[in-house]
This record gives sequence, C-alpha cells and structure tokens, in this order.
Amino acid sequence: MATDTLKSRPGASGAGGLRRILLDNGALTALIVLVVAMSALSGDFLTADNLLNIGVQAAVTAILAFGVTFVIVSAGIDLSVGSVAALSATVLAWTATSEGVPVVVAVILAVATGLACGLVNGVLISYGKLPPFIATLAMLSIARGLSLVISQGSPIPFPESVSHLGDTLGGWLPVPVLVMVVLGLITALVLGRTYIGRSMYAIGGNEEAARLSGLKVRKQKLAIYALSGLFAAAAGIVLASRLSSAQPQAAQGYELDAIAAVVIGGASLAGGVGKASGTLIGALILAVLRNGLNLLSVSAFWQQVVIGVVIALAVLLDTVRRKAGATPAAASPAGGGGNRGKQAVTYLLAAVVAVAVVASMSFLHNGSDSAAKQKVGLSLSTLNNPFFVQIRQGAEQEAKKLGVDLTVTDAQNDASQQANQLQNFTSSGLSTIVVNPVDSDAAGPSVRSANKADIPVVAVDRGVNKAEVDTLVASDNVEGGRMAARALGEKLGGKGSIVILQGQAGTSASRERGQGFAEGLEEFPGIEVVAKQPADFDRTKGLDVMTNLLQAHPDVQGVFAENDEMALGAAKALGSRAGKDVQVVGFDGTPDGLKAVETGTLYASVAQQPTELGKIAVRNALDAAEGKDLKDLVKVPVKVVTKENVGSFGG
Repeated sequence: MATDTLKSRPGASGAGGLRRILLDNGALTALIVLVVAMSALSGDFLTADNLLNIGVQAAVTAILAFGVTFVIVSAGIDLSVGSVAALSATVLAWTATSEGVPVVVAVILAVATGLACGLVNGVLISYGKLPPFIATLAMLSIARGLSLVISQGSPIPFPESVSHLGDTLGGWLPVPVLVMVVLGLITALVLGRTYIGRSMYAIGGNEEAARLSGLKVRKQKLAIYALSGLFAAAAGIVLASRLSSAQPQAAQGYELDAIAAVVIGGASLAGGVGKASGTLIGALILAVLRNGLNLLSVSAFWQQVVIGVVIALAVLLDTVRRKAGATPAAASPAGGGGNRGKQAVTYLLAAVVAVAVVASMSFLHNGSDSAAKQKVGLSLSTLNNPFFVQIRQGAEQEAKKLGVDLTVTDAQNDASQQANQLQNFTSSGLSTIVVNPVDSDAAGPSVRSANKADIPVVAVDRGVNKAEVDTLVASDNVEGGRMAARALGEKLGGKGSIVILQGQAGTSASRERGQGFAEGLEEFPGIEVVAKQPADFDRTKGLDVMTNLLQAHPDVQGVFAENDEMALGAAKALGSRAGKDVQVVGFDGTPDGLKAVETGTLYASVAQQPTELGKIAVRNALDAAEGKDLKDLVKVPVKVVTKENVGSFGG
C-alpha cells in the first residue's frame, strides 16, 4: 500500500506475519520509524499544533503528487506541474484583481488554465509523439514564462474570498489538509473504481497490449495529462491561498518533490504500479523530514543531504522487500476483498503504533526542563547569496556573545518553504522569531500565526505586510538605488548608454532597488537605459546575460547590477573593459564586491553592512523576548563605496 497490496509467501504467520506486514509496506514502515525518531529527538514534534503544521506542509506536495500518480502509473512523467500551479494561481489573482473578473469566474479560469496545460502536454505526447520528459519540460518553461509575463514579475494579492482556503475551520482544522484528503479520496476512486483508472494501469503495464485489447490509448493519455494539470491548478490555488498572494516564482522544484512522493509511496517509474494511499504517505514522509530537521536545528545545507539519503533508503527498502519474496497482488488497486482486508489490518496496525508512540513520547518529554537560554529562530530568504551569509554570520556572532540559542533556516528563495519554516518556529515555542522575508506579502499569514501565539517577530532587511512585527531592521533599498544612479551618472558625466541587470523577479529587493535607481536616473536625462534583463542575483547568470547584451549593445558605457554577484558576472563578461571603458556599479558591499572595487574592476558598490544587520536583529530579538519597547524601524545606513574610500569601510 504505501505501496501496493502485496501477497506474502506461504507460511508467514505469528511474528513472521508482523514482519511481513511491515516489510510489505515499506513507505508506511519508514513513516512510522521517522515519527518515532523525531518524537524521541524533539519534544516539540508531537504537539497538536506541529502535527497540523505537518499536514499543511504536506498538502501542496500531496495534491501535486496525486495528479502525478495518474501519469506515473501510466508510465509517463510530468515535469510541468510546479509551473502550471504557479500559472493557474497567477491567472486567478490577475483576473480577479487587475481585470475585475468575478472571483467565481476567476477560479474557473484558473482551473481551465491547468486543464489546458495538461491537454497540451497530452496532445504533444499522444499525437506529436514527443517523449513525456521533453513535452512536459517544454511546458515547465512555457508556464513559468507566462506566469512572469502576466504578473510582470511581481506577486499579485490573492482575492480575500479565495484566501480562506489557507485558513482553518473551527479554529483548528486547516483547510489545505481537508482539500488534500478530499482530492486523495478522489484519486483513489479514479484509480480503483473507474474505467480510466483501469486504463492507466493497463497502459503502464504494457501500452501495446492495451492498444491491441481495444483501449484508445491516445485519448486516454489526453485525459491522464489533463487530470495532472487539473490537480496542479488545485495545488496552485491552495498554495497561493496560504501565502495570500500569487507568486510567479512559486512551486519551483515542486515537480521533483511530487515525483519523489509518488515513488517513495511505492509507484514504479516503469508504470503499472501505484496508489493514492502510497502517494499520501510519500508526501507525509517528506513533510515530516523537513519539519523534524527544522525543529532539530539541522543546518539548511545538511537538510538537503539528509532528505536525499532518506528518499534513497525508502526506495531501497521497497526493493529489498520485493527481493525478499513479496510480489504485487495486482497492478491495479481493484484487487479482491482479501487484499482490502489485509490493507485495513495494515492501517489499523499503523494507527495502534502511532498512538503508542504519541503516548510514550509525550511521557518521555513530559516535565522536561525548559532551556535556560533564550531561543531565537532566524529564517533567511536564501543562503546562496554572500549578503545573506553575512547576515547569518553577524547574527551568530551576536547570539554567541549574548548567550542566545539561535536556529537558522534557509528558505532558498521559496516563499512557501519559508512559510513552513515560520510555522515550525511558531509550534516549537521560540522566544522570538527573526524573519528576512522572501516576499513581504507571502510572509504575512505565517507571521500573523506567530502574533496569535504571542511570539515577538523581528523583520530584517525586508518588511512584512499585513502582520505585526516588533521592529524592522533594514537598510533603505530605494535610497540605495538612488545613490547608485547618482554615482554612475556622475562617473559617466551625465551622458551615455547603460544596461541594468535585475534581480530575481518578484523579490522586494529587486523592485525597490530598481525603483530607486529609476528615480535617481531622472537627474541625468542624457543617460539612456538601452536594456534591462533579469539575472536572478546570480553571478553565473550575470555573466551569461551580460555576454548576450554585449552582442546587441557593444558600445555600452555603464552597468548597474542590483547586487554584487551580478555585477561581478558582468565584469567578467566585459573583461579588460570593466573599470576602463565601462563603469560597473553593484549593490550589497559583499567581500568579493569590495575586493573588485579595490582593484578597480567595479567602480562602486552600494554597501549595506549585512553583518551589522544580523547583529542588530539578534539584539532586538532578545529585547523583544524580554518585553522591552522597540523602535518600529531601525535603519542601518547604506554607503557608496568606491576605490577612494574602500579601505576605511568596515563592512
């Protein structure tokens, strides 16, 4: 089941029968072991709030995975579901807000968008004879691009009436969990009780045999990929509801989580095997892992390693139990009543074990001493950027100095992942939460949950919208953009052509720095912006984008990059021209950026003193935990650093 219902070899009875039940249900066994381990290691894991958090955090992945289950059972693959989810949510938000379409119609349009993307996949695969991998990879890019085009790279507020999908019923039951359960039951019904479900297993088992037996394989594939797109649209709506905004970059990489959940749950990538129950268990395993590792303060980098290892072990367990003699009872779930009886016994046993674990671990952790240290959680938008690494370093230095127990998480520029991390912080009862939002609107619902739990929240570098924070520790990105424009304009003598390398679409830092630069450039009417292109705050992309722009604009005299990483990439593309024929201005004041300023490769960097931001944030977090009054805004000055003053800049 977590996997398929399996027949054991004759003679399995008694203790051997118990062993066989566990072995034959590899993913379910893995989930139970994980729950036991996390419960033993963290006293916060088995709280009611945290268990509900796990359900919410599993919901989007599970809904996507249910749709992917249809595809994998039929021996296909769908890499586009994450992008289709983002596009569907963007269509809903855009039509309901910018275009004034009634919300009900907007929801229908969003669902139709997912359905249409699935049908296009199906047509390309069934009639265009494209391999599923290639067809859905193309749709991944198309859907993501359309989402960015529609939203212009900025998050769009979600309609209030639809945002209730991210709330709770009765003050305790999360709606995303309810949606996940309903769609899981629909998936089980489709797979086990419908003609198209039986067709999926037949096509996955042997497509040619299915065709010769009279199945209209091409039409069935159209329906299968349409279902996948439909479920992706549902997942996108639920995700955007949680974040109160449609994020054009939402659900990046979720297609891999969805496929992992299906495979962990016992489905075969070769087709013909898979069940809704197994997919749900696979999604729960991923959610339990991420939740537990957050609670245990495991490094964000090591979390990725651990999750990959556990996925491999879960699939290996399934391979071992098959070699041990367990064989699928049927390719489809429409087995006999005996198999359903075994299935019921298995889940009953799992429930008994779960109850026993809850009772024993609650007793184990009952009365445990609360730590003498103040506990602070720091959720950073990313640790793949030197600027935010410096914020972490400053925070860790100050935490060590003040005797604060600091837990740092990395949202990897994923607003929904950050929402999960903030929920985990809230359920673990930290003294204070420090958040550097991926997106100011998307962080709002999670911060409001912390507000309800009376946990102080300090924002750093970026603010949080529609929620209460005790203070915001930040530099002024807009003013920094103006200063960059002034520095570049004066260096160029008020005339010339320049290009702008923009940050990741949808981030507040990119919007604010770009806004400030545009305002500052109004003082220099002789300067023409000949191109603007996003390079996602990444040095390699900055190199590639600048190389391409130089083909169209070889005579450019200046470059403004919205962070130092992109500026360094642009300087690499310019080669010997950087700092001589072409002046490059960056933003952030990272160590590599300042070295480039010192050598003259970059003309200037607008430095924000990120280490100081981290230190001040932790000091304010401790003051908030102790109930002290804080200023609403703590400003850390920005400074234009050039070769003349770089030696005196402390960072």
